[in-house]
Amino acid sequence: MENNTVFVLLAGGKSERMGVAKGLLEYQNTYWILEQLNRIANSTLTEVFIGLGYFSEEYLNTISWIKEAQLDFVLYKNLKVRVLINQNPEQGSFSTLQTVLHQIPKNKSVLISPIDVPILNSAELQNIIEEQNQIVLPNFEGKNGHPIKLGSEFWELLLSLDPTDESSRLDLEIKKINPSKITTIAITDSSIVKNLNTPKDWATYLTEIPQ
Repeated sequence: MENNTVFVLLAGGKSERMGVAKGLLEYQNTYWILEQLNRIANSTLTEVFIGLGYFSEEYLNTISWIKEAQLDFVLYKNLKVRVLINQNPEQGSFSTLQTVLHQIPKNKSVLISPIDVPILNSAELQNIIEEQNQIVLPNFEGKNGHPIKLGSEFWELLLSLDPTDESSRLDLEIKKINPSKITTIAITDSSIVKNLNTPKDWATYLTEIPQ
């Protein structure tokens, strides 16, 4: 049966605190963005949409197939990957999300995560994928994290928001939703609440990798 959920990986930020493109950080002889794709590939998902903005040229010049993925899906592992570039990244991550959502079929659910949150273990990722509601929030010890799953009925409404309006934010839109349309899943993997924003965050994360 075809999986009706796609993954949206947001990598369009300015990365001011890290100082470099987070997705191009070196991780175990590969790039972090490819490691994130490797983890997604361990689930039943088959399609990933990557949103770029700032540093898009660096991504295009570093990973050869990204240029091709702007035009059509490219096969990476068992994933079909599309790359969309936000031409106005200064409008923020919400505008990058909108850039990607405009290219996703309206009958699909989406799993959304920023590049700086490590993808969690495959078993619990699968639990999020399989949960059915308009919004599915993973929660680690009382704190919500990523990836967030959005049903099409909800995310289609996001396309009509003005990305230049500071109130156009995913978290604020979720708060407007009837609680019955939101499911929270308890997760044991602390990855969902990590934010690898600075060189110190990154160095600490690398020390936590099982040897």
